[in-house]
Amino acid sequence: MIKPVKVTGLAVALVLTGIASQAQQDTHAQTEELPKGWHLLDKAKDGYYGISVDKAYEFIKSKNLKGKTVVVAVIDSGVDTLHEDLKEILWKNPKEIPGNGIDDDGNGYVDDVYGWNFIGNKDGRNLKQDSYEGARVYHKLKAKYDGKKWDPASLKGDDLIEYNTWLKAKARIEGGGDEPQIDLTLLKRLLRGAQKGDSILQVAMGKESFTGNDLDTLSAKTPVDKAAKENLLYLFRANQSMEQSNKELIGGFEEFVSGEERKAEAKDKVPPSYRKDVVGDNEDDINDKYYGNPDVMASTPFHGTHVAGIIGAVRNNGKGMDGVADNVRIMMIRAVPDGDEHDKDIALAIRYAVDNGARVINMSFGKDFSPQKKWIDDAVRYADSKGVLLVHAAGNDSKNVDTADNFPNAAFQDGKGRATNWITVGASGDPKAGGITASFSNYGKKEVDVFAPGVRIYSTIPGTTTYGNAQGTSMASPVVAGAAAFLLEYFPYLTPEQVKFCLEKSARVPEVKVNKPGTDEEVPLTELSRTGGVINVYEAAKIAATLQPVKAAPQKKTPKPTLQNKKG
Repeated sequence: MIKPVKVTGLAVALVLTGIASQAQQDTHAQTEELPKGWHLLDKAKDGYYGISVDKAYEFIKSKNLKGKTVVVAVIDSGVDTLHEDLKEILWKNPKEIPGNGIDDDGNGYVDDVYGWNFIGNKDGRNLKQDSYEGARVYHKLKAKYDGKKWDPASLKGDDLIEYNTWLKAKARIEGGGDEPQIDLTLLKRLLRGAQKGDSILQVAMGKESFTGNDLDTLSAKTPVDKAAKENLLYLFRANQSMEQSNKELIGGFEEFVSGEERKAEAKDKVPPSYRKDVVGDNEDDINDKYYGNPDVMASTPFHGTHVAGIIGAVRNNGKGMDGVADNVRIMMIRAVPDGDEHDKDIALAIRYAVDNGARVINMSFGKDFSPQKKWIDDAVRYADSKGVLLVHAAGNDSKNVDTADNFPNAAFQDGKGRATNWITVGASGDPKAGGITASFSNYGKKEVDVFAPGVRIYSTIPGTTTYGNAQGTSMASPVVAGAAAFLLEYFPYLTPEQVKFCLEKSARVPEVKVNKPGTDEEVPLTELSRTGGVINVYEAAKIAATLQPVKAAPQKKTPKPTLQNKKG
């Protein structure tokens, strides 16, 4: 799962290996605070590498265009349905009567008022934590392949894909892969030190909650206070999270360590059946699809709430912050736990979004393994046949996804081309806060289409009236999804391919070189993505205004399901 960057693997690795150069660069670069909503600003007018939203609305006004409502599906962890800046723009199923226990619209999902929760049970239980896909693949296929001699030349199709996936999982779990190995003992020691330092600083600060900026102003009176301040400030700065609270920082660190512990256990221990124990469907049968419940908030709404706000929080209402798009309805589809999502849930989430009227789907999640990718590919083709655009986060591992797997992606597993209704998004920042590229962002000259702001993005968080910063490609993706929705509001005849063309063609290429994420190397942004640019909504709107509806375009044939039960 791609999460907002609280404590990134990069920052932890820097601390563990003693390689502080990148973190130090980030620290020195953060000499100026970014204003809330900087990602919406215009470089020429405001001096920040934002996406020029106000100029875009001025352009629309000059054309006397009236916007139509666009439904944006957010496949994520959940959403705070009571938030003051979101409750007005949440999608509500017009054919469903809330809380009557009846499937009023006959779509198979009872009381799906705001969307659907594919990782819950009809009895009200919800999945929060899950294992990692690599561990699931490793143990599922171990009995079949481990210790046995297989000739890859004798395998083909799905069997060859499965065997290669097993080899990759084996290398990852048993060691010997290309992934850096983290010293878990040292990592846990570091966490204990951070927790102890936090307790010391709460006393020194005279309050239980404080931000990195608050801590930076503390005049430490004792050597113990000084050491605690320096250590915790290092974590705040290494993660570019000075505006986060100590509770968020430590909480994110604890989640990261918990995840690494689960990974470390995977070699000798079969992952617990978290999902099976809660959801209760047959995960090996894609046609067993009417499971879950309507609880789209559940107990994990932070990530999805932040994403939803970026896309469409009510604009100009004097509350909190403004979303990118001004006339959207957010359909929440809960399918992403704390851990790796399951392919079946994602495939069905995409189909649910399409069937219920979404024109854009945001997907701020990702993983290294996709054992049922063909199910997702079929769903993506289905979305394409219905004119739906999918926007996906590139990932937060400072990796080149031209060579490192990041699923789901646009390349079809059967080798029959790529999805043309798909945009992959890397995270950009600002020179005043670490650089034009986010140090954590994945990149790829072939696989990443555009970059968009994903550093210190201010948005809605659970708590009805609460807002805060988070960062990651998880935040960059909804910036693009919001931009796509904006274009479809005012140019509703655009196809997904045309929307993608507008966003890519108008992307602004920086005049200077940028840091290759995770390194000190400076390269043109054209080396890190297909367009080499950061999206600009104003420029995209100008291009969209020149495009005409596609006349007499042949209706795309809805692909017949190739989904077959796979017994494992």
